[in-house]
Amino acid sequence: MKREEEPSKGLWSIPGGLVELGETVEDACKREVKEETGIDIQIKKLLDVASTIIRDDQGRIRFHYLLTFFLARPLTTAAAPHSDVSEVRWVRFDELQSYQMAKAARDLLLRVGAAKQ
Repeated sequence: MKREEEPSKGLWSIPGGLVELGETVEDACKREVKEETGIDIQIKKLLDVASTIIRDDQGRIRFHYLLTFFLARPLTTAAAPHSDVSEVRWVRFDELQSYQMAKAARDLLLRVGAAKQ
């Protein structure tokens, strides 16, 4: 999906967002994927946890995120941009290099791809 808002505005990424009060990270993942792409998912397993800190031009922290990545299986496949997303598409792993991606998403996908080889 291509982000329409900051952080990472205009870059391709994977769905995500804030965890709501009282919500599990798994439920937040399912909700965010549905809100941003229209796709229902079943979570299979936790893949990784990472931190992203984004600074402004003066070096001050602008965004600080804890990123939790899950492997999931789509229950529906019709994708459409919703929420803060401008484009959604299914992409094969070998096509990722042609996309300008958010660093955390690219790093994770490259690690996952390397682990599968």
